[in-house]
Amino acid sequence: MTDKIKILYIDDEITNLVGFKASFRFDYQIFTADNASRALNILIEHPDIQIIFCDQRMPDKTGVEFFEEIRSLFPLPIRILLTAYADIDSVIDAINKGNIYRYVKKPWTQAGILSAIDEANKFYVSNSLLSVKNEELQKAYSELDKFAFSVSHDIRGPMGSILTAINYAKGLDNISEVRDILVMMEKSVQKLDDFIISMHEYYNLQRGELSVKNINFSTFIESVRDIYNVYASANNVQFDINVQQQDEFYSDEISLTIILNNLLSNAFKYQKKDTEEKRVELSIEVKNGLATISVSDNGVGIAQKHISDIFNLFFRSNSAQENGFGFGLYNLRGALLKLNGQIDVNSTIGEGTTFKITIPNIAH
Repeated sequence: MTDKIKILYIDDEITNLVGFKASFRFDYQIFTADNASRALNILIEHPDIQIIFCDQRMPDKTGVEFFEEIRSLFPLPIRILLTAYADIDSVIDAINKGNIYRYVKKPWTQAGILSAIDEANKFYVSNSLLSVKNEELQKAYSELDKFAFSVSHDIRGPMGSILTAINYAKGLDNISEVRDILVMMEKSVQKLDDFIISMHEYYNLQRGELSVKNINFSTFIESVRDIYNVYASANNVQFDINVQQQDEFYSDEISLTIILNNLLSNAFKYQKKDTEEKRVELSIEVKNGLATISVSDNGVGIAQKHISDIFNLFFRSNSAQENGFGFGLYNLRGALLKLNGQIDVNSTIGEGTTFKITIPNIAH
């Protein structure tokens, strides 16, 4: 591997090619071609070439025509035209047509070429960084569009249900019917609350920094146990927790909370409604500098074709019996990335799902 600037020099005069390579081969990685066809092959083989010098007058095509031809295929290399002609109008026209950075008069001097290389390389670096930023910006815009659509959709849905229920309840005199409407409203409010929590987790992941502390998992899961024991009791779900921690473990408590809450929330949410033996198991083992967290359920399961998509932002499976917001597993993946963790998913439709998380100990 070399860190030298890669330069392609194109000229139909062999003596010029030899002279150019002899003058600059120690400081730069030089490629030479005596016609446009060979030059194109070199660019295909070495797409990371940064600067191209091309003579304007060649037998098969002009330098400008060559630059026009490669402009869409290889937009990043900086194009420099070599010309021995003093007609400045034609040179300016050539520069505009070929999107040429600058021209150098022939016969060139070593100082002139070195100056051109230095300027061109700076421009190449700036353009390359700008190109990367533009790609990142386009991805950000795309995600923002989906984000805005999802937010408006997921807020208006529950709000619409609440408003409909209120208007309907206004005409009711029967207290039993009013209670039924309140239950419906409660579910919509709960959906809104779940959405706000997911949004808060998303914001923390995007903006927050790691806060490393010593994690005692037996103590850490007490709040989780209390929350989901209530849900388990209300929905007749057997909830078992097993913690084995042999070593001290340092990690970010917020990220761990996001991971556990999303795994357990999904395990309880996607239980089969028509079965009496509902089960959720949480297992945590810490040893040899690694925490292994496993959450298993015997719920509805995930289709194999969806497993690779479930961590994408706003993904919703059409087969799911419950409608989520598409943030949960996306937030979980974000938390795992911050902790350098790994996740493995095994699932069978109608039999259940197991999520296995492994997280390395962060050095204290």
